[in-house]
Amino acid sequence: MQTQTASHFSIEPREDRASAERVAEVLAAPAFGSVFTDHMARIDWDAEAGWHDGRVSAYGPLSVDPAAAIFHYGQEIFEGMKAYRHEDGSIWTFRPERNAERFARSARRLALPEVPEDVFLEALRALVELDQHWVPSAEGGETSLYLRPFMIATEVGLGVRPSRSAAFLVIASPAGAYFASGLRPVSIWLSQDYTRAAPGGTGAAKCGGNYAASLMPMAEGQRHGCDQVVFLDAVEQTWVEELGGMNLFFVYEDGSIVTPELTGTILEGVTRDSVITLARERGHQVTERRYSIEEWRADAASGALAEVFACGTAAVITPVGRLVWPDGEVRTGPADDAGEVAAGLRRSLLDIQYGRAEDMHGWMHRLV
Repeated sequence: MQTQTASHFSIEPREDRASAERVAEVLAAPAFGSVFTDHMARIDWDAEAGWHDGRVSAYGPLSVDPAAAIFHYGQEIFEGMKAYRHEDGSIWTFRPERNAERFARSARRLALPEVPEDVFLEALRALVELDQHWVPSAEGGETSLYLRPFMIATEVGLGVRPSRSAAFLVIASPAGAYFASGLRPVSIWLSQDYTRAAPGGTGAAKCGGNYAASLMPMAEGQRHGCDQVVFLDAVEQTWVEELGGMNLFFVYEDGSIVTPELTGTILEGVTRDSVITLARERGHQVTERRYSIEEWRADAASGALAEVFACGTAAVITPVGRLVWPDGEVRTGPADDAGEVAAGLRRSLLDIQYGRAEDMHGWMHRLV
């Protein structure tokens, strides 16, 4: 059966959907990114026809030629978002227009076609509407439906040039809290031998290569008892940039907050921008500037630095308790919980996302 409900995507429900019992089992204890809903959205592009053949159909393996450009030249980008069920049963997402804008910027940097904002938003809505029973209830704590839009280059051939065809897809996975052990301060390993991005590179794009480059230093950090890795700038090896997948904030005893400025090598996080707005509304002076690793060490050691936290879509806000390097470490904030500032900002953000507080900024976008 095929029905047309939107201008870009046909709806092709699968007959072998997961049973109600299976969905309930998954939603009772959702992990992060391990179980996926029944369907996925897809629309294809080529240089001659543009965007075409949009559909929401059965989730399953992709048929991609071994010589497709994605496998050889890494033309790939992605986004991370969440759908939240509110108490009245409606389903919303958070600032999707910003994700659509960033997706377009990433596409330009990776020489991929830009997805129009209306197509991007429609793909989210069409998929969530069809698989809405996979969205956890409002009583489930920090549960949500994680949405992963992504694009891959599909042209077949080994010539080194921008692909003349691509596929844009959205998949979805019920998700619980990112850190299963609860909101506890994480330990951060200082990468001294590797950098995440360089000026003129792809640091401001959300592409798989940036994350692949972070995996070896992340594994190095894990061997030293750390949860994440922080990268310095590639030129001077002095300035703090970001973690493997989150932006950083530094809170001082006087309540002022510093976050590394966007230099073209740091991902422009949607959560980062929202935290800056909420912090200023709560009376904090927020400064975006270069922030050195020596400043972090010295101010943590002296006690001037009261809290450090990281933020991103998946984890929301996560306190950072330790910065570790081969011959030393410094600590900040409470040993077993988030500091007052991080906890307050996290609560404010979650209350907006889950509909418990008024959305004064028009950040929420209804899907269903």
